[in-house]
Amino acid sequence: MVAIDFLLKEQVMAALPPLNAVKAFEVAARTGSFVLAAAELCVSSAAISQQVRNLETFLGKQLFVRNGNRITLTDAGHAIYPQTSRALSDIAAMTQRIQEGELRTRLVVSVPFSLAEIWLTPKLAELLEVYPQMSIDIRVEDDPVDLARNNIDLRISYGDYHYPALKMTPLIHDEVLPVCTPEFWYRYGNNDFSLADIHESMFIHTNWGPNYASHPTWHDWFSKTGNPRHLDTSRGRRAGLSSLATSMARMGLGIALGQRITAQTDLEAGRLIALSTTSIKLGHPYCAFTPNAMAERTEVRRLLQLLGNKAA
Repeated sequence: MVAIDFLLKEQVMAALPPLNAVKAFEVAARTGSFVLAAAELCVSSAAISQQVRNLETFLGKQLFVRNGNRITLTDAGHAIYPQTSRALSDIAAMTQRIQEGELRTRLVVSVPFSLAEIWLTPKLAELLEVYPQMSIDIRVEDDPVDLARNNIDLRISYGDYHYPALKMTPLIHDEVLPVCTPEFWYRYGNNDFSLADIHESMFIHTNWGPNYASHPTWHDWFSKTGNPRHLDTSRGRRAGLSSLATSMARMGLGIALGQRITAQTDLEAGRLIALSTTSIKLGHPYCAFTPNAMAERTEVRRLLQLLGNKAA
């Protein structure tokens, strides 16, 4: 029986591809470049290329189409990439748990800049009521991020397309609507709550950044109301974050096309008022991504419930 068990273990081990080759493939597939993969793994691009060839030889399949310095996944490469990424994420998570010790509960959450302070922090406060001893690490960063390399347990992302190899949980499909303080509207507004004749200088414009092309603008909002008005953005106020635009409106600096999830608390408290029932959905929903090994943790499931405004 011992001899049979030994032979079975040998067969399983023989079926495993070399780990360095798997890691080189995963990073190259994720970054789309042998050069970028080499920089991340601190080796030469030639070493990455050789490791990928080793894996291709082992599998008997071509994983990349090479065209000069550009690489593209083949059908076989697409087939194995999600499982490869999940497996490496699971190994990284297991290693982290062992190194930190099971007695220490630690949660690493990565979030876009606009959601960190106003939206995420209150949710974490609710989580800490249940797990008061938990250590929480909040990383504020733009997509994409490497969850495995940076030991991230949960990533909140705009869109559902950044991390195909990870478990995805839809959270909320947010919308924008015009908001300002009651005092601001009393001073500069009108009894009809019409924005048609409000001076251009009173509007706050959000600069969503070069990575986003699907976010609505004031032109989109006016178009939805049937008004073809074009605002001159150079004559208004500008904010580099949507949460900053909401904060500027709360400080009485103008009228923002604010995200509901960052304005809701101020609306409920009366610090802001909604000037119209007309709102526009963002181009994509917010989603949470977790490595498979993290998805079943009790505290992660609880946080996902809180983020999705579901009964915990």
